[in-house]
Amino acid sequence: MKPVRESGFSLLEVAVAMALGLIVIMAATQLFKSGLDTTTMVSEQSEMQQNVRSAMNLVAKDVNMAGSGLPSGGVSLPYGAGSSASKYGCSQTPTCYLSTDTYPTGNIGGTTVTNYMFGLIPGPANGMEAGGPSTIPATKTGADSITVLYTDYSFPLNQYSIAFGAKGGSVTFTAPATPPAGFPAIVSGTGLVVGDLILLSNNIGSAVAEITALKATANGGATVTLANSDALNINQSGAANGNVAYLMGAGAPPTTIAYRLYAISYFLEVPSNGQTPRLMRQVSGQAPTPVADNIIGLNFTYDTCDSSGVTPCAGVSDPIGSGFSPNQIHKVNITVMGQAVLASAGKSQSMALTTSVSTRSLSFKNRYN
Repeated sequence: MKPVRESGFSLLEVAVAMALGLIVIMAATQLFKSGLDTTTMVSEQSEMQQNVRSAMNLVAKDVNMAGSGLPSGGVSLPYGAGSSASKYGCSQTPTCYLSTDTYPTGNIGGTTVTNYMFGLIPGPANGMEAGGPSTIPATKTGADSITVLYTDYSFPLNQYSIAFGAKGGSVTFTAPATPPAGFPAIVSGTGLVVGDLILLSNNIGSAVAEITALKATANGGATVTLANSDALNINQSGAANGNVAYLMGAGAPPTTIAYRLYAISYFLEVPSNGQTPRLMRQVSGQAPTPVADNIIGLNFTYDTCDSSGVTPCAGVSDPIGSGFSPNQIHKVNITVMGQAVLASAGKSQSMALTTSVSTRSLSFKNRYN
């Protein structure tokens, strides 16, 4: 019987098969990598868009509330003999976070007041945190800040009765005799804290004060101390006008109501640890908190009329410097720019969102009203 000869692959055939196999594997690997990189890039872009949109929404919401609950046109802070400039954008440390942080000039019955709280305070070229870089590393440009002020209607401070301490150095809040269910205590998780501002109003006028200490009293009330040398320099008992003592009058103090007042400033911070800039939100006399990362642009312009006429009044970047009162601002144009470092692509990408917000609670009314 003739033996059967078994044959196999030649060395050349094996080499060709291995080469073809490697090509197929490399193609599949490259396809998988491309898909993974695309997924990562889309995820990074989505996160950037989410950061920018959340930043825009938060700023727009606060700007829309500017001036709400304040007296028409705003309220004077301490002025006249014995007064000095009050501040915003400062915490209890005390640290002030804006290079320009004093209130602008206002007018009361024809009298110029150099310490006036408007419902909105523009901050052109004042949007980089004081003490840090003056420009954003990614763009080599600065940023704007904005400060808005409005009352907090969610906490029923106006339902407490008020008794003044000597020379307006304190205020005692007493809860209603039969408070409704769930009526919050002043010293509570949603109540007042040191550094909060309160707006006090009666038939004499209005005044703002900063809380420097609190002590709970019976039935959810509290005695609130309004000591001088507060972080925002608002409690000036020695000033001739515009302080709490002025509201007390010469005789028995009139019935007074109070609201918690928010003074909210937005600006950009460049952290010292090399992180990208982030948007900061600072409230009254509290420390600022970051609300959006990777924000590389924050700019505001303001419309102060409905038609340009002779004097430009639309898209004004510095309305006070251009001769307008903050009360004439009826629309704020907001631009927020974000950046994503696309690690998968080895490059960065940015996007900007722009919106316009009506300041419906400021005193300015257009010609059609």
